Amino acid sequence: MPRARLKEKPSKRHTQIKIRWCFLEALKAIMNSAKTKVALVTGAGTGIGKAAAKALLKAGYQVVLTGRNLDKLEKAIADIGGNQRNCLAVSCDIGKPDEVKKLFAALSNQFGRIDVLFNNAGMGAPAIPMEDLSYEQWMNVVNTNLCGAFLCSQEAIRMMKAQSPQGGRIINNGSISAHAPRPMSAPYTATKHAISGLTKTIALDGRPFNIACGQIDIGNAATEMTERMAAGILQADQSIKVEPRMDVDHVGEAVLHMAQLPLESNILSMTIMATNMPFVGRG
Repeated sequence: MPRARLKEKPSKRHTQIKIRWCFLEALKAIMNSAKTKVALVTGAGTGIGKAAAKALLKAGYQVVLTGRNLDKLEKAIADIGGNQRNCLAVSCDIGKPDEVKKLFAALSNQFGRIDVLFNNAGMGAPAIPMEDLSYEQWMNVVNTNLCGAFLCSQEAIRMMKAQSPQGGRIINNGSISAHAPRPMSAPYTATKHAISGLTKTIALDGRPFNIACGQIDIGNAATEMTERMAAGILQADQSIKVEPRMDVDHVGEAVLHMAQLPLESNILSMTIMATNMPFVGRG
């Protein structure tokens, strides 16, 4: 009958190697936790998205800027003082699942994790009676404003659950229209109300995984999208009135404030607006 072999004691060298490996793994974990945070901003080529990317970059984030027009994204990076080390431009139609997957693959390859997603990309439809809107006009708004936010949030949640340290924050761009509509704005208003439901659901479902979600409702930031407010826009009483606007950089700073909170705290809903715009009392 063969004799049982005695278990050999690990050599001194083997023990030293194991201790060194454990030390390096611990050091790697510490370094990963201290890494520069990574933010993704959709609709980042102009307006609110560009202002948010600027504020995040200034605060030390590595920023991925996405939108449909690569030239605008690259110009935005130059305008906000970014470079190849701290910024990445990725062309993407966020209403298309395959393109969103490619977007997140590019983000992962470049920076390895995601800490903040700002679902900012959005559009409106022509201000015409609802019965005159085409199905294509309706779906263009739904795909960008709602499906795009859903698809990007899906991919972000997958990454946030899998990465170490686990977790992150999603910030959705709602609107004043998530509370009170403008005349003839059915597609835009409907999608922004839906964003409120998406925000609360993500905030609830993300709890076990250290994923926070909040919504910023913005009124009359001075961008190309609100130039018609400065020229005069239809009111609920059918009059045309000029509306005050605010510096878009104030919105960027508000997004940054939401992004920088520790994950144990969350701004579920924030409204930032031009002080004298007709929101309180609208209608």
